[in-house]
Amino acid sequence: MKKIAVLTSGGDAPGMNAAIRAVVRTSVSRGWEVMGVRNGYEGLINGILIPLGTRDVGGIIQRGGTILGSARCPEFETEKGQIQAIRSLNAYGIDGLVVIGGNGSQAGSYALHQHGFSVIGIASTIDNDLFGSDITIGVDTALNIALEAIDRLKITASSHQRAFLVEVMGRKCGYLALMAGIAGGAEYVVLPEFETDPEEIATILSEAYEKGKAHAIIVVAEGAKYNANALDAYFKEHRERLGFSLRVTILGHTQRGGSPSAYDRIFASRLGAAAVEQFDKGNYGMLVGQLKGEIVSTPLDQVAGKPKPLDKRLLDLQRILD
Repeated sequence: MKKIAVLTSGGDAPGMNAAIRAVVRTSVSRGWEVMGVRNGYEGLINGILIPLGTRDVGGIIQRGGTILGSARCPEFETEKGQIQAIRSLNAYGIDGLVVIGGNGSQAGSYALHQHGFSVIGIASTIDNDLFGSDITIGVDTALNIALEAIDRLKITASSHQRAFLVEVMGRKCGYLALMAGIAGGAEYVVLPEFETDPEEIATILSEAYEKGKAHAIIVVAEGAKYNANALDAYFKEHRERLGFSLRVTILGHTQRGGSPSAYDRIFASRLGAAAVEQFDKGNYGMLVGQLKGEIVSTPLDQVAGKPKPLDKRLLDLQRILD
């Protein structure tokens, strides 16, 4: 392996820059050249690559987002687009590609691997829905941002004796919502993985009021059937019968922004270095992640298209602690 490329794909995640930095500097330490692909698979198809050296990645470890950029690319989902991407890599003399991203990104990695190109994936998504890694780059930062918002909302909720709905990101995975609910002491969490009855939420909120609680927090995953807007509409429609309404806060993309936590910087650095090590060993078509506290590699054919299930025991814990 003499020349590798690195790209970031899908939604940006705090810590991606730390992973880019680690890939570049670990590669350079081995005497390899590194190219950065601009704007994910779109840039790969269009052949937009730039050289990256140790100085080019200086001062980025603390920055959120990704210096390489990211873009959705429907064209890459076609075989024609994938072949064009490989042609671009060959035109630059690239021997291997590192893909930093989540489910969709690693499905792309696997497609390139099936075409015979040497690819290593790095687990990175705030959704934490990627099979092959217990936690992914960006999760810790996004969770702490959500938790800070919940803590702040509790203060105003207590002042006005109100119930708040807080919607967090995560697409079809409820991990962020569940963890934020446990850490934030929420009365209830609404998840895509488990069916929710708005009437049950109303009962829980009424019981909390009767117990003398000055506030109530419901954490909602954006991908749930009853997301924040749907629940808000339901409670407004039945306000006369239920006796109260809700205040809604949708955190949205604020969870992606900001400086990555110390954990995400260190974790991303370890995964970036591990990806280069896999190339050095001749192990291709793998996802680098963490399982049971150890940095491991999992074949991409076991990762692509296989979302990680949510641990029901954590939901049971939240129900006990509410």
